[in-house]
Amino acid sequence: MKLCFSVDALSPAGDKAWRLQQNDTWRPIQYAEPLQTGDAQIEKINVAESWVNRRMQNDKDMGLVAKEKMGMFDFLSRAIYAHAVLHRLSDAPIPQQSQMIEVVASLTVGTAWLLYLNPAGQFAALDSNAEKIIGNLNIAVRGEIASSEGYIGVVASQNENLMDVTYRQFLEAWLEHLTTSNMSIFVPDVEKLSEKEDVLKKIQQWQHE
Repeated sequence: MKLCFSVDALSPAGDKAWRLQQNDTWRPIQYAEPLQTGDAQIEKINVAESWVNRRMQNDKDMGLVAKEKMGMFDFLSRAIYAHAVLHRLSDAPIPQQSQMIEVVASLTVGTAWLLYLNPAGQFAALDSNAEKIIGNLNIAVRGEIASSEGYIGVVASQNENLMDVTYRQFLEAWLEHLTTSNMSIFVPDVEKLSEKEDVLKKIQQWQHE
């Protein structure tokens, strides 16, 4: 499986976008469009993360110029910001329920864990008190943070209904991740889930760019 990120800058209204090129210029694009010759392709997650939420200045002579990262209260400001967009250059895997159950069973009750799917389609968890969530490009799909034995640990992993529903939530969000290239997709509410077989079929039919 081969993955890389592009750096796409998006206008406040979302009607204009630009992509970083290998020569450090920016070309106009449709946000998250397939890669083209000359686009910068970033393979290291830490390098891609360094671009997330950087403010961009549109200079009439120099074009787009990267500035500082967005601050805590900058989300209300109307500006152009950079985003890391994932591109899959090979077929996407189908996440495995058995692997999810193993991860859930391994988690210590009492710690605020975030269960998530990484870009490789593998389940993992992070301690939300010790690791960052916002801007973390290892998180393709994320669930809710949980610390009680009703949702994590050995007892939760043995609850077949819970594990089945949780897996279906992650499958549906994984499909959204594949079709939009967005990261940190939240799992949908249980009442909004589609049929499991339909979601699996759509994932199998998904084609990389």
